[in-house]
Amino acid sequence: MCNSTPIKIFSGTKSRYITEEIAQNLNIPLGQMNIQRFSDGEFEVYFEETVRGREVYLVQSTFPNCDNLMELLLMVDAARRASAKTVVAVVPYFGWARQDRKDKPRVSIASKLVADLLSTAGIDRLITMDLHADQIQGFFNVPVDHLYATAVFIPYIKSLKLKNMVIASPDVGGAKRANSFAKYFNTPLVLCHKQREKANVVEKMTIIGDVKDKDVVLLDDMIDTAGTISKAADLMKENGARSIRACASHAVMSGNAVQNINESALEEVIFSNSIPFDKSRCPKATILSVAPLFADTIRRVHNNESISSQYLI
Repeated sequence: MCNSTPIKIFSGTKSRYITEEIAQNLNIPLGQMNIQRFSDGEFEVYFEETVRGREVYLVQSTFPNCDNLMELLLMVDAARRASAKTVVAVVPYFGWARQDRKDKPRVSIASKLVADLLSTAGIDRLITMDLHADQIQGFFNVPVDHLYATAVFIPYIKSLKLKNMVIASPDVGGAKRANSFAKYFNTPLVLCHKQREKANVVEKMTIIGDVKDKDVVLLDDMIDTAGTISKAADLMKENGARSIRACASHAVMSGNAVQNINESALEEVIFSNSIPFDKSRCPKATILSVAPLFADTIRRVHNNESISSQYLI
């Protein structure tokens, strides 16, 4: 570390597993923090060591339940009130990101509200990964370092040595992401067009492209109920695909997701560890750590270095 200002890194309750790995990669101790919980569900955050004049990095993904977001907000507030020099929120999974616009009358734009909450609490910077919508970066008036799980997915996909690979997106919305992968690997691109009956329920799906005798790699930013990805895999198998895998940055995995994946044509589902997921529940799951990616970004931010070299595509 070149910068003379010391780094302190702290973890929220549910992100300790990845924060410990980030701290190990940075070769610094994990900061001591206590969260006292009261019988009514309220809780209090306090640091057990000084942060005055320090660069403070607070690691917490904001997946459900809402306590994770509230913890992060209280951590930011506590650090700011304790005279930290800078406060950086490190949010491997940024929740509420699917609510990024008014797609029907009288709805909230939750991701903008979360951005406002973090800004009001007092963050100086946000480090996050694979936002559901890139424009969410513009909801913040502080610097946003937007990382991509491609840094861990691409080497893993290369290691599979798939002979007849195609890259696919389970919906048109992910076409840009899938197209970047297809260009990198110089492979064909396949798209799925889906029609939703309602949220989390796919009514109809069609494939655009050829998957016969192909090794398909489906790409998405997250898997929630796994309804879309499972339906896409089954449809591709019906159309003659030789093997089907999926890569998703965030393992939201709610509802019947595990059952849907286990019963689908998917051979393997590759996640990052941005959200804690017990892979014993799903034998098809492979978990890749993004802790070194976040640690390197923190090191570069601390030393005022460029992070663009981390972007493989």
